[in-house]
Amino acid sequence: MFRLARRYAFRTHMIDIFAPTPHINTYLAQALAARALPPALHEATAYSLLAPGKRLRPLLCWHACEAFGVPGVESLPSAAALELIHCFSLVHDDLPALDNDDLRRGLPTLHKHAGEPMAILAGDLMHTLAFALLAERAPAAHDCAKNLIYELSTTTECMIIGQVYDTLGGLDDVAPPERAELIHTNKTGALIRASCRMGVLHAFAAPHMHRSDSHSLAHTMPEALALHHITRYADALGLIFQITDDLLDVTQTAEHVGKRTNKDAAAGKITYPGILGIEGSRAEVRRQEHIALSAVEPLGDTAAVLIEICLQMSRRTK
Repeated sequence: MFRLARRYAFRTHMIDIFAPTPHINTYLAQALAARALPPALHEATAYSLLAPGKRLRPLLCWHACEAFGVPGVESLPSAAALELIHCFSLVHDDLPALDNDDLRRGLPTLHKHAGEPMAILAGDLMHTLAFALLAERAPAAHDCAKNLIYELSTTTECMIIGQVYDTLGGLDDVAPPERAELIHTNKTGALIRASCRMGVLHAFAAPHMHRSDSHSLAHTMPEALALHHITRYADALGLIFQITDDLLDVTQTAEHVGKRTNKDAAAGKITYPGILGIEGSRAEVRRQEHIALSAVEPLGDTAAVLIEICLQMSRRTK
C-alpha cells in the first residue's frame, strides 16, 4: 500500500513547491492596492492577507493548472480569490464569538491588532473582493468566470456549514468518526478541493497558445475526467491536512506552529486524535496519502509537484 509514497518520495524530493509564492504575494498586494479603500481598512486587510503563510490553496490552484500543461500564472485570479476566502475565514473564525484566538501565523490575530469591528469589516471585504476578482479577471472562454464563481461560492457555503457544525454543533445523532469527517470535509476540505478544481478549470479555459505542449493533458484528457482525478486527490489531501493539523495541536507548542495549541480538545471539539488516538491518526494519514497518490498517478510526470505537496503535507511538523 505504501510503495507509491516511497517511490514518489525518491522522485520528487528536489521539487520546490513554493516557487510561485512571490508571484502570488505580488498579485494579492496589487489586487488589494487597486481598490479605493479607507487607509485603516486597507491596513487591516493587508495585515491578514499579506501575513507570512503557507499559501497552500493558491499554490494548489497554480500547480493543478500546470499539471494540465498551462502556465500557473494563468490561474492567478483564482489563486488570489481562494486566498482571500481563506483569510476571510481565518479572521472571522478567530473572533471572540467563535474560536476566540489571539495568535495566527505567529502574529496577533486581526481583532487583537485592529479591534473587533475592523476585523469583521476586513473579513467582509476579503469575502466580496474574491468574487470581484473572478468576475473582473477570469478568462472569458467556456463560461470560465461563471464556473469559477460557482465553484468558489458553493465551496464557501460548505466551509461555513462545516464551521457551524464544528463550533455550534448540530450533529449529535451522528457517530464521532462520521461527524469528524463531515465537519472537516466541509470546513477544511472544501476549499482545498476547490483550489485544485479551479486550477484545472483555468487550464481547460486557457487559449491553445498558452498551453505549453500540444500533447499536454489539457489537450488529450477530457475535462470531466481531469476533474474526477483532481477531486479524488484533493479530497484525500484535505483529510491529510486536517488530521495532521489535529496532531500538531496535541503534539506541538504554540511557538512552534504559530497559533494556540491544545485548544480543540479543551473546547470539546471532535478531533481525529480524540477518536483514533495519535497512532491511529497517523495510520489514517498514510491511508489518505495512498488514495491521493493513486488518484494522480494517471497524470504521469506532470503530477510531480502535486505528489510532492501530498508527501510534504502528510509529513509536516508545523
